[in-house]
Amino acid sequence: MAGRNRGDIEAEIKETLGIVPHFFSEIPDDLLEYEWEIFRKLELGETLIPNKYKELMGIALHSETKCRYCTLFHTEAAKLFGATDEEIQEAVHYAKHSLGWSAYLNGMREDYDAFARELGEIKAYLSAKG
Repeated sequence: MAGRNRGDIEAEIKETLGIVPHFFSEIPDDLLEYEWEIFRKLELGETLIPNKYKELMGIALHSETKCRYCTLFHTEAAKLFGATDEEIQEAVHYAKHSLGWSAYLNGMREDYDAFARELGEIKAYLSAKG
């Protein structure tokens, strides 16, 4: 598909999304096809991770980056892929919880090798429990 002209790519975007969003219209000609293919595959396509879960990860990720564009995009996409308000809230709470532990462990300069060893012990114990 390399080398398609901008008009053909924008026609495909419009056929897929109903419009050509402004953020696509500003991408330089030589990068548009590449960016559209990645967007279409990762945001809209079926990958190893179901779309609803990818979008919930996006919400959690951008609740930390504080990008309101990405948070809005991933929230609306998650809903389109079937996420409930409760699942969205859980994703954000999970991000808050995980980020808190990251701040604590890094701030306290927890010994990484000891942490990894203990995690291995926990994993072995829980696996043995079934």
